[in-house]
Formats: sequence, C-alpha cells, structure tokens
Amino acid sequence: MTTTAPRPIPISPAGWYRRGLRQSAALPAVILAATFIGIGSVCADFGMPLAWAMLATLLIWAGPAHLILVNGLGTGGTWLAVGLTVGLSSVRLLPMVVSLLPYLRGGKQRHPLTMMLCAHMVAISIWVEGLRLLPDIDAEGRVPFFLGLATGLLCSATLATAAGYGLAGIIPQAFAAGLLFLTPIFFLLSLFTTSRVLSDQLAIGVGFAGLPLASFAGDGLELLWAGLGGGTLAYGLARLRRSRLAP
Repeated sequence: MTTTAPRPIPISPAGWYRRGLRQSAALPAVILAATFIGIGSVCADFGMPLAWAMLATLLIWAGPAHLILVNGLGTGGTWLAVGLTVGLSSVRLLPMVVSLLPYLRGGKQRHPLTMMLCAHMVAISIWVEGLRLLPDIDAEGRVPFFLGLATGLLCSATLATAAGYGLAGIIPQAFAAGLLFLTPIFFLLSLFTTSRVLSDQLAIGVGFAGLPLASFAGDGLELLWAGLGGGTLAYGLARLRRSRLAP
C-alpha cells in the first residue's frame, strides 16, 4: 500500500502580502529608516512642514530625489523646475523596474494599474530584496508579496522621516548627513552579493577601476562616465567571451 504526500496548502494573496510585511522587518528596513531620519532632519532645517515632508516620502520614495526637492524649494526654485529635476533624477530607477517586471508578471498579463503601483514602489532597497527573494516565490504570490514588502519599507521610511524631523536640532548635522550615506553603501555592498553573471561582475570591477581615470575629466560627470564606460565595456567583454566559448 502506497501513500501519497499531502498537497501543500495554497497561500492566499493576503497570506503572501503578510509574508512580505514580515520580511520587511529586516536589515534593509533599518538602513532605510536611518537614511530617512537624516532626510527628515534636512527637511526640518529647510523649513518644510512635517506633513509635506512625510507626503514627499510617500510620493517620491527615493532619498536623492527627496533631497533635490527640499534643496530646490528651499533655495527658491520654481515648482516646475524642481518637479522636472526630481522626475529626471528618477530615470535611474528605470533599469531596476525593468529587471523586476519579469518576476512580477509571472507569465500572466497583470492589470496595468497593478504594474504601475509595483513600479512606483521600486527603489534601491526594494529592488535588492526583490531580486533576492522573488525567484523563490510562487508566480501567483510574487505581486502581493512584493507589495507587502514595499508597504513595510515605505511605512518605515515615512515614520523615520517624522522621527528625523522631530530630532532636528538634537542630532548633530554631521551625523544626520552621515546617515544619508547608509543607503548608497548598502546598495554598493548588495551589488557584490546579487551579481551572478560575468557581465555584472565585470561592470562593477571596470567601473571601480575607471572612476579614478574619469575624475581627471573635471566636468563633475565622473560617475556617469565611469558607469557608462564600465558597463559598456563589461557587456562587450562578456559577449566576446560567450562567442568564443560557443561551439
């Protein structure tokens, strides 16, 4: 007599959403909260009302763009100019959205509004966690899990903005400025852990090696030149290697 293993109990979308919320209470949320404490302190120093500072976190959901908004309005920039600058600064998130969408679509056409909401939630922290966690999740559970994870991170950032706003004048400005660098450092370290293919590893190495050379240009665009040149060279070298290994 043979026995069959019991079928696993399917998880509802609400269950996947709760799992995403629980997963958000991890190291990325701590780093993100620390960064937005610094952003909240900067908002208070520039005189931005607390409600507007928290709303900006919800709507912009990117630390550099948030700082561009605060600095632009604080120095007398027009709403149109500041809005265009914030929008252009967010173009850097487009490759992150493109790399996550194949996991979120799950082989089935999703509603465009759902995809737009998922795209809005993409930032450095959620991108790193999404690439790490989504491949191991059932296709039907990826979107609710992703939204739960993003909701938890977004709420922690919004509350941290309020905390930093209240701590303005208490924490030293140098310390608040240092908090802003935690997310870029986390992103840099995460690149090493998430790079699985040769082109990714080459892009990181060539970009690092090319940055000192690009700095001699003296035009303030050394990061752009190092990233563009390093990525292009890494892509070409990876394709050349694949062509040589092909039978």
